[in-house]
Amino acid sequence: MRDFSQDHRWLSINTATVRKQQGAEVPLSRIIDQCAERGIRAISPWRDQVAAAGLEATAHQLRAHGMALSGYCRGGFFPAADAAGLRAALDDNRRAIDEAKTLDAACLVLVVGALPGALEGTPHYTDLARARSEVFDGIAASLEYARQVGMPLAIEPLHPMQAADRACINTLEQALDICDALDANKTGALGVALDVYHVWWDPKLAQQIARAGKERLLAYHVCDWRLPTRDLLSDRGMMGDGVIELKKIRQWVEAAGFEGYAEVEIFSALDWWQRTGEDTLDTCITRHRTAV
Repeated sequence: MRDFSQDHRWLSINTATVRKQQGAEVPLSRIIDQCAERGIRAISPWRDQVAAAGLEATAHQLRAHGMALSGYCRGGFFPAADAAGLRAALDDNRRAIDEAKTLDAACLVLVVGALPGALEGTPHYTDLARARSEVFDGIAASLEYARQVGMPLAIEPLHPMQAADRACINTLEQALDICDALDANKTGALGVALDVYHVWWDPKLAQQIARAGKERLLAYHVCDWRLPTRDLLSDRGMMGDGVIELKKIRQWVEAAGFEGYAEVEIFSALDWWQRTGEDTLDTCITRHRTAV
């Protein structure tokens, strides 16, 4: 396993971690500068932040800092109430692929979606098998275009608590089954984004990480599971402040061949989003060296 204790060259920051500072939204350009000032070599920005900052302006700023993208958040949300909605989702994912390519991202992360309308409180249907079928078809269609432009797609399984509204793919095993069905030769075009917050509980985790191997492990996200958890969406913990066995999981991931960034992704409305970006990023660096 790599030694992270001496530097933070393999630290990446998902910009959700510091998109709010002291309760206020922060421009992506400022986040990039804050990371560059600390020698952080990679980020993973969100599409709405890039849209606000401008795609070309963001690409230029990243190049000026020599900064890489460990991933791009996010594509997905394939299920829809009708055929028009399914087509709109595919169109949006095509745009996301193009944006990721412009930014030279390592992969486009797919949060696949679930029951359409559930995020707004009124699902259009409750057939989870239908949603999973639409996810499969959506990934298959998007993969065809992603191959053409050379942008790997990374399916991110989400914790079962989000099966109804955000992602009906909830285990690494489910995600890898899709990968094997659509990319049987492990070409690198389709893989997974492994977020410890969503999968740490899975009794099959070690087995499925080994199954994924280097070809499927496209992104690795870290944070921690707080006790008590005050909000299931936006109360993630800083690494070392919870119960996830972070070093053990990274050992499994690296034994499987992963050699990329450990990307910190923390949604924290009650804690880290109330602090300065400097405080949060400095803590990320310290915990990357000691806890990850």
